[in-house]
Amino acid sequence: MSIFVPFAAGYFASYLYRAINAVIADELVADLGLSANQLGLLTSAYFLAFAVVQLPVGMLLDRFGPRRVEALLLLIAALGAVIFSLADNLAALTLGRLLIGVGVACCLMASFKAFALWFRPDQLPMLNGSLMAFGALGALAATAPVAWLLELTGWRQLFMGLAVMTLIMSGLILVMVPEHRAPPKDIRFDALFGGLKQVLCDRFFWRIAPVAAVFSGSSMAIATLWAAPWLRDIMQQDSGQVATALMFMAMGMGAGFLSLGFILAWLLRHGVRPVPVIAVLMTLFMSMVAAMATGWHIPVLPLFMATMGFLASASATIFSLLSGHFDSSLAGRASTALNLLVFLAAFVFQWGIGIVIGFWGGVDAGAYPAEGYQIAFGTLVVLQAIMIATLVFKDRKLAT
Repeated sequence: MSIFVPFAAGYFASYLYRAINAVIADELVADLGLSANQLGLLTSAYFLAFAVVQLPVGMLLDRFGPRRVEALLLLIAALGAVIFSLADNLAALTLGRLLIGVGVACCLMASFKAFALWFRPDQLPMLNGSLMAFGALGALAATAPVAWLLELTGWRQLFMGLAVMTLIMSGLILVMVPEHRAPPKDIRFDALFGGLKQVLCDRFFWRIAPVAAVFSGSSMAIATLWAAPWLRDIMQQDSGQVATALMFMAMGMGAGFLSLGFILAWLLRHGVRPVPVIAVLMTLFMSMVAAMATGWHIPVLPLFMATMGFLASASATIFSLLSGHFDSSLAGRASTALNLLVFLAAFVFQWGIGIVIGFWGGVDAGAYPAEGYQIAFGTLVVLQAIMIATLVFKDRKLAT
């Protein structure tokens, strides 16, 4: 527990910060007059910062260990939350959001690294799945609970409270987590760069990385921001209903994180190849994005959102393919290299959706035009279809 709980708490905070703008978006727009383009840029700044530091974080984790790296970076996240809470313009808000992204950039990978150091290999699937569920709890906390808190206080006070929470989590990691005594195999930075080069020159890495980037990036762009305006403008939901729908989406995501890894492992033991299973799950997710693009009224919205959250978690299973391919000494660098592409894609998609929606008109009438959602989400569907076709074609080619 002294290993799992502190790192799981950090990942909870990471996902809470990631998803919270979807619920406070209306308040930010009302207070600061942000356009759709500006709202997309602000929220996606988290993903840009997250992506930029992934490769250095991977080397730092392999060099200094997860305890010291995550405890230090969480202090940066706390500073970002303070700046965000005090900001009165877009530039200051974006700076705070960037620092938050840097500060929580290692929470997932540091946890994976810590578990690999302290636990047996047969314990890792359960631990990793439980950790991902904590992330889903963070996304869940960013829905109805945040909406409830906004009725009691403002978004500025909320972020000041998050800063205090983050400081406490940094202290918990330093106090509770023991230092691992086994040194890494090679701590020279030239050797660390050599391992990174080995990852980036690997053909298998580039076979799966674009697929993970498109699906994980697009699902994060929707879940952490644009699902909320879509629910408001296209599904005609009020703020309470939007928060509830996002809560169901987070619950579905948590169920997916907990179950899909074990389901995939069971299928592998029974001779089922993983890529076709992942492709089917991604195709189902793509069909739900297509339903969002059409603008049709969805009758059972909570079930739809929960299912979409469940399917969105399927792209995370690609990390298990990566872990099985590379040596454990390269685990930090391989995972963070893939995370770099995933979060760059999330940045591009989240900002890009805002640009497209904003091109079709502002929110002066109380809603963004439906045409913007149709073009933005429709473009995502086309990109996802291309990735599925590429993944299946390459898998069949290797299987023959």
